[in-house]
Amino acid sequence: MLCALALVPAGCGSSSAPKPAAVRLRREDLIAISHALQEPEQAVSREVAATKAAWPQVANGLPANTAALPRATIDAAAASAAQVKLPAMLQESGAATLTGPAYELAGLFRAYRGLSARGWQMIGAAIDEIEHGSPAAAAFARENVALYIESVYDGHFVLGLIGKKLAPAYRTLGGQAAFGPALTQAEVSALADTYSEANDRLHPHVGVRLGS
Repeated sequence: MLCALALVPAGCGSSSAPKPAAVRLRREDLIAISHALQEPEQAVSREVAATKAAWPQVANGLPANTAALPRATIDAAAASAAQVKLPAMLQESGAATLTGPAYELAGLFRAYRGLSARGWQMIGAAIDEIEHGSPAAAAFARENVALYIESVYDGHFVLGLIGKKLAPAYRTLGGQAAFGPALTQAEVSALADTYSEANDRLHPHVGVRLGS
């Protein structure tokens, strides 16, 4: 989990009593980031569904006979993770000017996308090495695949934090009364559902650790 959270930058420009101008800017940024988070919602939902289908096959590590794995399910998870795109606002360069909660939310999404996509890619590569690589390459792949499995788990844990952070940020910055039609409570609730622990957390808990 530490590797995932390390990818999430801390919010900038925070203070215990922000000035009205700062509050307005944070609202504007929260509106922008919320709309950016709406763009990949369908792709994220497909990725979560594909990952949940494949996850039980790898959660406790790879079996001794990897040929017995339902490879099509794993490949589908990898493909769906690769298809989750980063809107400009969620990219590191686009998020550089964001303030308050919006900055953290952009970092969380980038962490999810990177951990999940890279994790599934490397799990597939590890299986290929185990089945077709040299004995040394196969041994290395098997020794390190736990790191990639953990990456997928951590990515979905981070994904579930987005709604947990977004909803209270919206309330703190004034809620429906302050945001009006620019960002409605219904929109925030829908995002909080998509990016929620209940929707995105993987079960069972990851059962392997690097070196195990």
